[in-house]
Order: sequence, then C-alpha cells, then structure tokens
Amino acid sequence: MKDPHAALCAQTLSDVPPGVFRILFDSSMTQPPCHYTDSFVTETRGKGCIRVFELYPGIQLSFHQYLADQVRFRHPVSHSILEINYCHQGRIGWNMQHHTSVYLGSGDLCLHTLDCCADSEMTLPLGYYEGLSVTIDPRALSPASPEILREARVHPGDLARIFCDGGRPFALPATPRLTSILGTLFDLPEPLRMPYYKLKTQELLLYLSQINPESETRLTPYVSQQTERIREIHDFLIRHPAERFTIEDLSKKYLMNSASLKSLFKAVYGFPIATYMKKYRMERAVKLLCETDLRIAEIAQAVGYESQGKFTRAFKDWAGVTPREYRKAHETI
Repeated sequence: MKDPHAALCAQTLSDVPPGVFRILFDSSMTQPPCHYTDSFVTETRGKGCIRVFELYPGIQLSFHQYLADQVRFRHPVSHSILEINYCHQGRIGWNMQHHTSVYLGSGDLCLHTLDCCADSEMTLPLGYYEGLSVTIDPRALSPASPEILREARVHPGDLARIFCDGGRPFALPATPRLTSILGTLFDLPEPLRMPYYKLKTQELLLYLSQINPESETRLTPYVSQQTERIREIHDFLIRHPAERFTIEDLSKKYLMNSASLKSLFKAVYGFPIATYMKKYRMERAVKLLCETDLRIAEIAQAVGYESQGKFTRAFKDWAGVTPREYRKAHETI
C-alpha cells in the first residue's frame, strides 16, 4: 500500500512539471534572501516546491516538499548564514562538504552553515520529503530583535558559532519537545500562519540557546563513502527481489563489517534490512497484482517467496486481505 504521506505530497505537487523546483516567496517580502537568488540551482529528475516567509529581518522560514530520489543543490557559499532543517515526513540524506553525510527521519533536526551545502546532494530514500528550514543571516539581523529573544538575551546570530564551529553540521534526534515546537506548523489555517510561524520560531531559538552541544545526544554523521556503499547494497537488493541474501552474504560481497552494514542501512533507509525488504516486496507485489495477469504463485516467486501459501500469509499480515482479495478489489471496471 502506498505511503499516505507520499501520496499527499504527490497530490500537492501535481501541477509541478518533472525536473522543476518552484520557489515561492511570500507577498510581504521586499526581496528574496541572498541564498535564493538566480545563483540557487537545483538538479533533479523529480520535482519540488519551496515556500519562503520572512519573519523578521535576517530570519526566514521555508517549507519544503520534494518528490524525488535525488536532488542536487548549488547556491552561494556563506560561512555565517545558519540553516536549521527539520524533517516532518519522509527521510533525507545530505552529502555535504568535508565528505560528511547526515540522515534525518521524521522529527530530526540539523543545523549547518551554508558553506556546508553550497554544492551538495540530497537523497530521499523513501522518494519524498516534507520539512521546513529556518535561515538566520547575522548580517541582516535587526538590532531590535524580537522582544522575547531580547528578554532572554538570546542572539540568533550566535547559534552558528555555538553549533557549527569548524563548519560541520550538528544533528539532533527527534524528541517530543522538537515535535511540539515545529510539528505544529504544518497545515495551519491561513489567519494563524504568520503569528504561529513567528511564535514557534522564537520558541525554537530559545530551546536551542539552552542546549550544550558538548553534552547533547546527537545523530551520528557518516562518511559519504560509507553511505554510497550502503546505497549500492540497497540497489542490488531491489534489483533481485526474488532472491534472499543474508547479512553475511552482503558483508562478504561488499567487504563491509556486518554490524556496520546493519547500522548504516537503518541510518540511511530508516528500517532494518529485513523490514525494508519485506515492505519493498509487498509494494512490488501490489504493483504486479494490479498491473499484470500473473498468477498468484508467479507473483510469490517474483518477490522472493518459495510458496504461494507463505506469500499469502505474509501479504495478508501486511495488507489485511489476501492477494486474491486485493486484486479483485482493485480491478479496473
């Protein structure tokens, strides 16, 4: 069954042509931020949309929806502009500078300066992504910062130095607190949007100002070469869904420690290998049930089940109905 979040993303982007990333600026903005000028370039076979709002001088909030497998970004380099990215739905992996890869799942947060991602590649292991980013440009900040931040003596321009010293990204795992701050900003009614955007962005900056980067639990950054190898393994597995491979088989084939292989695969794709492949096989089976006249036994074999009975039980556990019932319910009239 198709991921409902992916289906909703596809519906929202239905009017965007393949290969296009739209950038929409709020009508109140007098000029686009410096990183969203003509120098901002995207390359993808998918599609996407970025909606940008200026909350205060030097502080923008952007909403992102992507439907793609990979996106390449190019924009001006800046060591001082900070970008805070929050993954709401889907999953992204970002190959940044210094051969560093950061992977975010639902609820995760990443802070980095714009030199990290000036020429970077984003992968979407689930094929879609919905999230937001808060961008802080110290050069454009108003001396009269928002009252709440002034009262708390929080200076947004200091966050890049605190979290990204040395130019490397800093990523935090999902927490109920982060979800309560940022997860509420999606699908707000029109009259409440800007007030909530300002309120929750200030709450986020207050929250980050209280974090000690040295003691905080953080997501593990990976070496880009390692994540490329994991993607090779993934592509090999989905090219051979009719075959079963053990962790040991894959470790020998790709010369990778089995423990590292398991942990890296889960970090990149969000699931253990066995869970991911079962989901892939079931989704492949659905496609074959709906789009071909293959017998159930042939479909079972095509997706790696040695008998029709085992396939039927696995499919019913996953879909709630048998393959035959699913096919009948989805027959075109």
